[in-house]
Amino acid sequence: GSCRQRAAPAGTTRLGPGARRAPCYCDSYCQRTGDCCHDYLAMCRRAAVGCAVGPWGLWSGCSSRCGTGSRARSRQVTVTPRHGGDPCPHLKQRRGCLGQHPTCGTAK
Repeated sequence: GSCRQRAAPAGTTRLGPGARRAPCYCDSYCQRTGDCCHDYLAMCRRAAVGCAVGPWGLWSGCSSRCGTGSRARSRQVTVTPRHGGDPCPHLKQRRGCLGQHPTCGTAK
């Protein structure tokens, strides 16, 4: 098959004229599996755009005023992957925390 005749989105099977009756793939994963179209580098990869993300934001406050809770932070996608480009990494993180508000442990 050929990536040149690709009309479907990246990641779809292509069987072009005179194909060897085996599927070829026009996404970046085909380089790992060895089933790329014969013209993958020339036709598909040059148009691939990998994901890009911004910096991590600040950690949120603890979700619990007293005792065990969690904090979270996130980052934004600055460039959306296209044409079989590398996918985006995780955009959110969470970690544990211990709320220690001044009123913790005081009896009413």
